[in-house]
Amino acid sequence: MGVIIGIDFGLKRTGIAVTDSEARIASPLCTLSSDKLMHWLIEYSSKNKIQLFVLGYPLSLNGEATHVTGNVVLLKEALEKQFKEVQVHLQDERYSSKRASNAIHLVGKKKLNKDKALLDKVSAALILQDYLNERENS
Repeated sequence: MGVIIGIDFGLKRTGIAVTDSEARIASPLCTLSSDKLMHWLIEYSSKNKIQLFVLGYPLSLNGEATHVTGNVVLLKEALEKQFKEVQVHLQDERYSSKRASNAIHLVGKKKLNKDKALLDKVSAALILQDYLNERENS
C-alpha cells in the first residue's frame, strides 16, 4: 500500500498534501512553484509508493468551470501519462481556500492567513481529507 497525494493546483503555486501509510489522515506537505510540480512528483515517487492522486477540481459556486479548470484537466492528463499505474481522482475543491483560511485563523495566527504557501498546502490537505471522508462514507 502507498500514500495518496492531494494536489491544490494553482497557476503560480501548488499545494501538496499526503496521507499517512494507512490512507486515513491527510496532512499538509509542501507548497512549490507550479512549474516544478511534475519534477517534484517524479522525484517523490522514486522514494515513496503513490497509490492515488487527488487533484482539486476548481468550479465556481454555481458549478461552472473557472479560469483554472482547463489547466487542471491538462494536469490530470499529464499525471495519467507520466504515472500510468496511478489513478487520478478529481475532487470538488469549492470553499477549500476559505476553509483553509478559517482553520489557520482558528490556530490563532492571524498573520499566517497572509502566508499563501501555507494556505495552499492546507487547502490541499482539506481537499484530500474530503476525498478520504467521502470514500469512507460510501
